[in-house]
Amino acid sequence: MPTPIEFYFDFSSPYSYIASEQIEDLAARFARTVQYKPILLGAVFKVAGSAPLTELYAPKARYSVRDFARSAHCAGVPYQHPSRFPIASLAAKRGVVWLQQHQPKLAVPFIHAIYRAFFVDDRNISDAAVVGDIAREVGIDPDEFAAGVQQLETKERLKSEVDQAIAAGVFGAPAIVVDGELFWGNDRLPQVERWLEKGPF
Repeated sequence: MPTPIEFYFDFSSPYSYIASEQIEDLAARFARTVQYKPILLGAVFKVAGSAPLTELYAPKARYSVRDFARSAHCAGVPYQHPSRFPIASLAAKRGVVWLQQHQPKLAVPFIHAIYRAFFVDDRNISDAAVVGDIAREVGIDPDEFAAGVQQLETKERLKSEVDQAIAAGVFGAPAIVVDGELFWGNDRLPQVERWLEKGPF
């Protein structure tokens, strides 16, 4: 069996959202699956000595906001720049980790629902109550979910995911790993496709 495509993401990353709307169809064309790996971009940026694009040089920040929308449009992905950005999404990422362990069939629908809530509907995914509402909308018991994201095991598992990502050389999101090869950014999807189709280059 071909190895899964590893998809490292943060819910505050517009480019991760755009790529997440495309990666599963791309993987399926080449009989691959996608393994979603939530990370904490703040922790990754601290190690990498980086920062969110919108917190850098002002002209680059303005360009980035425009490019988020333009990139989404070119990909045919709905996008509305959130009124709160960037944003912490710890409860949502812990939710992914918990679902992957306890309700794996709902993990991917939850990921897409969180992303669309933030980048289409402008919902405040830093609010644990909002995240719980989104979980319920996906078919997850909100009380069970709320308890799950607070479990020490869940918190430690997310921390471990971040540590593994940093050890693997991840320095931003999305980071897409195919057969051990790291591709950074939504704009590298054509290279990912070329690799899947014809192999290493």
